[in-house]
Amino acid sequence: MKQRLTLTIALACALLVSAAGASQPRRKVIIDQDAFGPGGSNLQAILMVVQAPDVEVLGVTIESGDGWQKEDVAHTLRMLELIGRPDIPVVPGATYPLVNSEEETRRWETLYGKLAYKGAWMEKWPGYNTVNRPHYHAADVVPPLEEGEPSTKPLAESAANFIVRKLREFPGQVTVLALGPFTNVALAARLDDGCAALAKELVIMGGSFNPDGSKVDEFSMQFIHNPRVEFNIRWDPEAAKMMLHAGWKRITAVPTDATVGTKFTAAVVARATAGSDSPAARYVARFAQPGFPMWDEVASAVFLDPTIVARSLPLAMDVDIGHGASYGATLSWPAGGGPGLGEPDVTVVRAVDIPRLEAMFAELVRRAPKAP
Repeated sequence: MKQRLTLTIALACALLVSAAGASQPRRKVIIDQDAFGPGGSNLQAILMVVQAPDVEVLGVTIESGDGWQKEDVAHTLRMLELIGRPDIPVVPGATYPLVNSEEETRRWETLYGKLAYKGAWMEKWPGYNTVNRPHYHAADVVPPLEEGEPSTKPLAESAANFIVRKLREFPGQVTVLALGPFTNVALAARLDDGCAALAKELVIMGGSFNPDGSKVDEFSMQFIHNPRVEFNIRWDPEAAKMMLHAGWKRITAVPTDATVGTKFTAAVVARATAGSDSPAARYVARFAQPGFPMWDEVASAVFLDPTIVARSLPLAMDVDIGHGASYGATLSWPAGGGPGLGEPDVTVVRAVDIPRLEAMFAELVRRAPKAP
């Protein structure tokens, strides 16, 4: 009798714990991304967050960067269709930076030397590049998609307005996960001066502080020769500065430093896809491009599980917007030790647990699709 009572109590406790877990609201997030594809870090980082069981993706806002906005929107819509989540809104945003331009970048290079990477402005890839990258084309061109054309349509709203609307709708509940250049986020902050303070937090993939120069590969040339320059900030430096100064409660920066040593290998693809028939696994198996560092996947992983961070430190952070040799460079000081011009203290991730990163990616990709 006593044993039966003990078992009954244990079962009741387990049911209570299960019910409590089930009643926990999912974490709300807006993903802001330059989602060129179909393979590569950009869309795979979105896929990770969409697949997370405890996360509600309110929408994916798109800007230009690695690719042009119109093409990025099409790739994102199609990816969400293929993994069974066409219900998630995709919202078009900025096509061009606030101030920077392709023409100004060309002139800058005549004075200060070639940038190793310019995203959608890359007219010619260097000879050492071994991984397939997007071909140069005009901003309003959407080439035929390898994965097929999307049947769903983007939301008829600007990305900046969508961000403001959702932060106002769910005050204190929404994380903004900014994985590309920061034009959309900056425009939202200017559209509504108080919206940033309503967010739960801002997590960004951006900046370069002191990456490990001993791990040199074809993707290291930017920070080897320009150690403070990182693409997401360099595409639109003014937007990055505006974003940082917008008044967020908490900012976590995942810079280039934290991604050095990561690699999206064929072994990672196999671990995520072998024996799994989930729509996400089928997508990755078909379109993944091994060889890239896991840039944006690292930032998604830090949002999904902050305990994956192996090393971090607080720093005051800003961006150089003088149009000289250091245009777009990351500026930093000890926390609280900046010049006092509104630069925020941020948590800078310096390293992550790479085996856990790879395991997290595989586990999320293998999951069956969530109900909307």
